[in-house]
Amino acid sequence: MDTAAIAKNGAPYPSLTAQLGLTPITSVDVPVCCVFLVLYILGAASHMTIFQLNRRKGHKFIPSAVTFGFCMMRTLTCSLRIGWAYKPTNVSLGIASAIFSNAGVLALFVLDLIFAQRCLRAAFPKFGWTKMARNAFLVNYLLIPCVLVMLIVTSVYTHYTLDQSSLKSCRDTLLVATTYMAFFSFLPLALTIIIAIVPKGADSENFGAGSFAAKLWIVGVTSFLLCLGATFRVACNFMPTRPATDPYSFQGRACFYVFYFTLEVLVLYTFLFARIDKRFWIPNGSRGTYLVNGLPKESAVEEKSEETIQSV
Repeated sequence: MDTAAIAKNGAPYPSLTAQLGLTPITSVDVPVCCVFLVLYILGAASHMTIFQLNRRKGHKFIPSAVTFGFCMMRTLTCSLRIGWAYKPTNVSLGIASAIFSNAGVLALFVLDLIFAQRCLRAAFPKFGWTKMARNAFLVNYLLIPCVLVMLIVTSVYTHYTLDQSSLKSCRDTLLVATTYMAFFSFLPLALTIIIAIVPKGADSENFGAGSFAAKLWIVGVTSFLLCLGATFRVACNFMPTRPATDPYSFQGRACFYVFYFTLEVLVLYTFLFARIDKRFWIPNGSRGTYLVNGLPKESAVEEKSEETIQSV
């Protein structure tokens, strides 16, 4: 369809260029999305159950609630894609599906960086708790909402203009946003590698349950998976654009479901089965150390509870 014909139909306009995942079709996308829909619903139920059980015990672990929220967002993403498959000419459904597909994963990026920050503070307390280190993390966290706004605005505006100059500006903005997302997803992986390689001092400590090495493996593996997906997506965006009727082979449905949903599901269930609510838990108000009387705070709390029971 040429530009004149598209303009005649009015905004919002369908994408003139090929997008990762293409326009969904009922014979392929509906059954695949239904499978992922079930996986995300199960993930949401599991993480919320853990969060509520822990909350009743006074063991508040907000990342479990965040993971639940991400799962619910992905159920909406799958539902939108299913609806779009049945109404492929509905551009609004396509816009909403694209926004949720690209923006939702930011929640997992943030969680991995939070876990990496906790590992850094435990391994190198003198540096990890400094104002400089805290501000460096804070800047990256604050940039995430900015990137989210950039993604949403450009995703919507590209469907309401046919001006080539405006479309080019939107593409440039999208490249900046997705490049930062890829960089952000790489930060936890880089930190875990540094923590694993650099010798630790006598002041290094542990926190939560389980070994410190296991924590590094969890953050390292999940951040690698997320970084892989983000890098693939930004690489696709940097490729020269092609018409919607002639996409690259790597823009097909298989790559979309592998580098979006499959990698995310692996991360979600790694978080679930590795029990991040125990391994990465720290009490509110931790400052300068995760230790109480020489023990990880969770262990100290458990030991104190046992002593109280024995005294009674």
